[in-house]
Amino acid sequence: MKYLAMIYGNQAKWDAVPAEEWPAIIAEQEAYLARYRETGELVGAYGLADAAQAKLVRREGGEPVVTDGPYLETKEYMASFYLFECETEERALRIVSEMPIAGQDPVEVWPVPHESPERGCDRGRQAG
Repeated sequence: MKYLAMIYGNQAKWDAVPAEEWPAIIAEQEAYLARYRETGELVGAYGLADAAQAKLVRREGGEPVVTDGPYLETKEYMASFYLFECETEERALRIVSEMPIAGQDPVEVWPVPHESPERGCDRGRQAG
């Protein structure tokens, strides 16, 4: 089963971290990610741009309409997300609890019970 882990934050929060602390924070996070890449349980890890760079896309009258900004006005937004594949929910929750930021802020975890068939989504391989 796959599990999505989401970290929320905002630019003010990131700006409050002294610049000299970032290398250690990044190194700790990279070590965590490497550990679970090696076990095969980490499927992917992605950091998102600031919410000011987000776009909303909808279709009106058959044409795309793009506007600036996230859909919801919130103090925090999804800053990064991780996809894990684990044998059990307990294992997924254990792995996420070891995430460095989990010692300071909660990390939201969602089961991913449905997945599009690989054949339709895999752009890297030729159909055979």
